[in-house]
Amino acid sequence: MDISVNSATDIVSIQNLSFSRGDRKIFNNISLSIPRGKITAIMGPSGTGKTTLLKLIGGQIHPDQGSVIVDNHNVHKLKRTDLYTLRKRMGMLFQSGALLTDINVFDNVALPLREHTRLSDSMIRSLVLIKLQAVGLRGARDLMPNELSGGMARRVALARAIALDPMMIMYDEPFTGQDPISLGTIVELINDLNSALGLSSIIVSHDIEETVSIADYIYILSEGKIAGQGTPEQIKNLDSAWVQQFMNGDADGPVPFHYPADDYLKDLFES
Repeated sequence: MDISVNSATDIVSIQNLSFSRGDRKIFNNISLSIPRGKITAIMGPSGTGKTTLLKLIGGQIHPDQGSVIVDNHNVHKLKRTDLYTLRKRMGMLFQSGALLTDINVFDNVALPLREHTRLSDSMIRSLVLIKLQAVGLRGARDLMPNELSGGMARRVALARAIALDPMMIMYDEPFTGQDPISLGTIVELINDLNSALGLSSIIVSHDIEETVSIADYIYILSEGKIAGQGTPEQIKNLDSAWVQQFMNGDADGPVPFHYPADDYLKDLFES
């Protein structure tokens, strides 16, 4: 069943979402929206459920309660065939890149076109070269994944993510493990592709400087809740000690440097 929830402005609407793994509550009744045509960042420390949120949006896992509406479709109420159709319009850049190691760059990017379209070989060739040109790697089309640098592999994965001209791309920690030049390239590509292709982008990351530089809106997750939200400027001025500790990278604050323990001197000299 289709549900209309600010469909003109929001590509994703999450309402009263809860999700647990065993006894651990990952999300506790959170609600958020992802606007169309913008770059939205989901930030927070490791282990706060950022990647889990992407899996919920993509319908890979089901919430305990609440709804996830993507382009006016309730993801977790779709039939399998309808869910697969929706997923074709949702590009994904995995943290590892997830390139297939036994085929070259060209065939990695061509794979979704071959699997999900009936285009001719000549049309697929043209589209693959266009996508590789967009990420600056048309000349690397014959290389194998093990011949690529980490930054190049991430860019090939991005070319594959846009192969089917999706309406939205989800980026799972796109900046992790990149050298400064590759990092700058990825940041610029995300920004430029979002604008040039009219995409809606969701960036999951804990890399503050790079994410803030291109995000239009930011959600910060902590302990199953949304600890803060707003534009980069609003987040910067948010009156929350926890948010400011995270954004500034302070070692001590609401999240203490020391793990709870007995009195230090007592513990040290106890026989």
